[in-house]
Amino acid sequence: MSTYFDELTARLNAAGMPDDRVKATVEELTSYLADSGGDPVDEFGPAADLARDLAGSASASGEPAGDARTWRWTADLFHDVRMLNEYGAQGWEVQKVDRSGLFNSTRDPDRPQQWEYRREPRGHRARLAPEGWEPCGGWVVWEYFKRPKATTLGPAAELTATPPQPERGVFLSPRFFAFVAAMVAIMVAIAATVVLLIGSLDISGHGLSTVLGLVTGAAAGAAISVAVLWLLRRRR
Repeated sequence: MSTYFDELTARLNAAGMPDDRVKATVEELTSYLADSGGDPVDEFGPAADLARDLAGSASASGEPAGDARTWRWTADLFHDVRMLNEYGAQGWEVQKVDRSGLFNSTRDPDRPQQWEYRREPRGHRARLAPEGWEPCGGWVVWEYFKRPKATTLGPAAELTATPPQPERGVFLSPRFFAFVAAMVAIMVAIAATVVLLIGSLDISGHGLSTVLGLVTGAAAGAAISVAVLWLLRRRR
C-alpha cells in the first residue's frame, strides 16, 4: 500500500497538483482503504491511471492541474444528485462522467453560473430536452442531465462570488457504508446457516439434495452481493 501511494504522490506532484491537494487526496484514499481493507490496485486501478484522472494532466483544455476552474470528483448513488446540485449552485458544471466514474466539472472564472442536475434511466433525452435538460454523462443504466438555473431564475442565476474549490474529491454517504455492511452481513449469515445445516443433516438421499440446494442458493446470493458491491465500487 505504501509503495502505491508513494507512486501516486510522485505522479500527482509531477502533474503539477498543489501539495495541499495531493496530501488531502492521499490521506482520504488511505483512510478509505484502512476501513475497507481492500487492495489499492483493486479499489482504484493502477496508480498512473488514477493520478492522470485526478490531476487531469491530459486535459484537453491544456490548463494546469489543480486549476481552480476544473475539478474531478465523485459521490455514491445514494446522494450523488444532492451533491451535484449543491456544487452546481456553486457554479460547477459537469462536462462528462469519465471511465473511472468521476464527474469532470468546470467553473467559468469570469461569469460563473449556477447549474442544476437530475438523474434518470437511459432513454429519456427526448422527454427532457424541451425543459432545457441536456445529457452530461452516464453510468451503467443511468444518465445525468444538467441545465443552467438561468432557465428558471434568469439573470439571478449568475454568481457574484464563488466558494473555493473543495479539497475532497470522494463523497461517500452513511447509507453507502450501511448498504455495504448489510451485504457483508447477509453473506456471512448465509454461509453460517449452510455450515450449521450441513452439520445437522444426514448427507444421503434427500439430505444431500437439500444441502446441494442450500449451497447453490448461498452461492447465488453471494454472487449477487459481490456483483452489487463491484458496481458500487466502479461508480465510486
